[in-house]
Amino acid sequence: MEVLGIGIQTLYLYTLIISGSLIILYLFFGDVIEGISEATGFLNPVLILAFLTFLSAIGYVLEALTGLNSILIMVISAIVSIILDTLLNVFVLIPLANSEESLVYTEDSLKGRLGNVIIPIPENGFGEVLIESISGRISKPAASFDNKVIEEGKKVLVIDIKDGVLYVVPHNQY
Repeated sequence: MEVLGIGIQTLYLYTLIISGSLIILYLFFGDVIEGISEATGFLNPVLILAFLTFLSAIGYVLEALTGLNSILIMVISAIVSIILDTLLNVFVLIPLANSEESLVYTEDSLKGRLGNVIIPIPENGFGEVLIESISGRISKPAASFDNKVIEEGKKVLVIDIKDGVLYVVPHNQY
């Protein structure tokens, strides 16, 4: 079978080379294209390029190794590509997107958290507080909210954050 005067097997090979090259370019310049997926919501460039790569690779292999009709090969390739693309999205892309968000913290999210003083906080001065969480440890400069001395090893409660400095009070555990 020929499409636009080019053999279908050659067309599959060209599509495979072009889509594979675009995937490599996307790895380097993907941030520029991310706006497209944010704007449209459903047109994710990674999924489109992966679909084209799967389709052309499966089509090329089936054309080379089997004697099936080219239209049947195109249908089989499309169905398998949709399945593989769905699996890629569900088991790789969505978990990656969720894990990236879970490791990020904002300064406002630290309010109300408990921490340990690792460098004593003097009156009207700065020390350091270590806050432990599931994703790791966060060490931030700290000052006393009440301008009182807080000794090393004490548990503190974060009351406020200004200019990257935690304002804390001693936490009494009952």
